[in-house]
Amino acid sequence: MLQAHIFELPEENLCLSFLSNNNTGEDGTVIFRGEKHYVPSRSVSILAGCKNVVYNTKRVFVQHNERSYHTSEVTSKNNQWEMYSEKIPKYRDTKVRMKEPLEQFNQTKDASDYLWYTTSFRLESDDLPFRNDIRPVLQVKSSAHSMMGFANDAFVGCARGSKQVKGFMFEKPVDLKVGVNHVVLLSSTMGMKDSGGELAEVKSGIQECLIQGLNTGTLDLQVNGWGHKAALEGEDKEIYSEKGVGKVQWKPAENGRAATWYKRYFDEPDGDDPVVLDMSSMDKGMIFVNGEGVGRYWVSYRTLAGTPSQALYHIPRPFLKSKDNLLVVFEEEMGKPDGILVQTVTRDDICLFISEHNPGQIKTWDTDGDKIKLIAEDHSRRGTLMCPPEKTIQEVVFASFGNPEGMCGNFTVGTCHTPNAKQIVEKECLGKPSCMLPVDHTVYGADINCQSTTATLGVQVRCGGGKKGA
Repeated sequence: MLQAHIFELPEENLCLSFLSNNNTGEDGTVIFRGEKHYVPSRSVSILAGCKNVVYNTKRVFVQHNERSYHTSEVTSKNNQWEMYSEKIPKYRDTKVRMKEPLEQFNQTKDASDYLWYTTSFRLESDDLPFRNDIRPVLQVKSSAHSMMGFANDAFVGCARGSKQVKGFMFEKPVDLKVGVNHVVLLSSTMGMKDSGGELAEVKSGIQECLIQGLNTGTLDLQVNGWGHKAALEGEDKEIYSEKGVGKVQWKPAENGRAATWYKRYFDEPDGDDPVVLDMSSMDKGMIFVNGEGVGRYWVSYRTLAGTPSQALYHIPRPFLKSKDNLLVVFEEEMGKPDGILVQTVTRDDICLFISEHNPGQIKTWDTDGDKIKLIAEDHSRRGTLMCPPEKTIQEVVFASFGNPEGMCGNFTVGTCHTPNAKQIVEKECLGKPSCMLPVDHTVYGADINCQSTTATLGVQVRCGGGKKGA
């Protein structure tokens, strides 16, 4: 949808307007006060004097880049993981006990994301189903962000809420026995809410707990008597740091273990490129490097596209030593630590995507009293490509003038493509640390009358080692 917002003082001959295109997929053209204006999708154009486009939010004169990820051979050596499974507390191990489950934030005090809830109950043989193929179901209503359940020390599953509906119902079949049974719930949050109204009223934790499917009917555990333990044992002992790592007994790692700490050592990658962890093989938990918290991860929480919103996590270089860096991960669910990769990130593919329709650069405009006017004699459109320090342009991966589409790393030519563009860009840029390209259809021999042209220059070049002239 195209909209115009106008701010005008007719008596002083002052006018400023904003043309917006809220369409997510289609560019638009609008006739505004007798002038034709091209407005790209999801952008806003600012018109000085309600006539001249001085800025568009999508048509800027800056290069952008594509990230490339490289797994260092140095970090891949000795990829040997060890693990320590978090101790599942019993009711007798807790100090904070109440008849009903307590609210989570009041217990954790923002010192931990985790709160253990534990309760015990006795069953007789008549309570349990007679058929082996029928199992009781543990049903828990929670207002936390996620939760794991254990019955008699066995992991029974996990559940979470959504962005739209925070609360959720945990329903998992459990194996119970004649005699005393223990149910333990690990409730977790992703921090605390930090904005909005009624912050003091935000609650988290267990709201209802039942055992369904018993011969004698539903067993309500809500007022059964509950023990509470804030934080994990690994957090209390700081086993993610060098001073605490020896406080527990580690053993060779196994994949798919819930509520488990994993550790390994790795050497710092060569160079000074940024370092990241690829956590795609994991589910949900926390990351520590040399005792420093890198952050929470939640790879198993998928977007509507079926992919995690984030799987790469930055490790600041100051956190690292040249040798023997301690990497510790707490995995809540069923991750595979041997799939974690330590990678470096390069930005050697740089791109331009500029149109003749772009407004002049900001520095070509200035104010004269209450009016905006051109101050530069030459306000032609140009784009600059600049490699990282000590690198030069080694290859022109893509170049087109006309109506190219896509984004950096995934450009495609359009119906108005001119084949001369790549040769011209190679002549101007190869072997140089930077180059300036004119955005002018006459330079590239493009047909400005092509029906679908947007008069756009799209370029992707690849930088590499070596100095100018190499």
